[in-house]
Amino acid sequence: MISVIRGEILDIDAQSLVVDVSGVGMCVNVLPTCVQKKHKGDDCFLYTSLIVREDSLTLYGFEDVQERRVFDILQSVSGIGPRIALAVLAVYTPAILKKEVKASNVAALQKVSGIGKKGAQRLLLELDNKLDFISSDIPDENNAIVSDPVSSDVIEALTGLGWSVEDAEDAYREVALKNGGADTSTLLRLSLQELGKRR
Repeated sequence: MISVIRGEILDIDAQSLVVDVSGVGMCVNVLPTCVQKKHKGDDCFLYTSLIVREDSLTLYGFEDVQERRVFDILQSVSGIGPRIALAVLAVYTPAILKKEVKASNVAALQKVSGIGKKGAQRLLLELDNKLDFISSDIPDENNAIVSDPVSSDVIEALTGLGWSVEDAEDAYREVALKNGGADTSTLLRLSLQELGKRR
């Protein structure tokens, strides 16, 4: 089992990093929030989970050991594989996921791509009490996403067009998580598209 890796970042794309580990370039699938913070040449340390399949070995990396633990716990739920587990953590930090599970919020889990109503209900049932180890004091990175200068410009533009602050922030958060590094005009356009879907 590969539990952690450390090395220089050789390449970055929207969903993964290539990390030089003692001369070997290891491709690691990571969260959008991780991609946003990294640059080629940076030294990188990640907690990892290796998923072994008959025809593949896939490495997933996390900046926080609790994220990795939640990733592994999510996969213990029937019908949830690594792709959906990563999608859950792309939408919710461990602390917020714990909060939504405790509140039995089916609608919140349905916001994750690939999870329908039955899947959300199954998650709530099977995750009950499995997330109690998560500290409620973990920083809420989802809220941090809407506190930078780019987000302020986008949210101000959206509210100027008549959307509520809550709706504007929610839409911006959704697209920013999936499009790390995009410029203001792109994020504004994508946020408008996201809001249009919700009408």
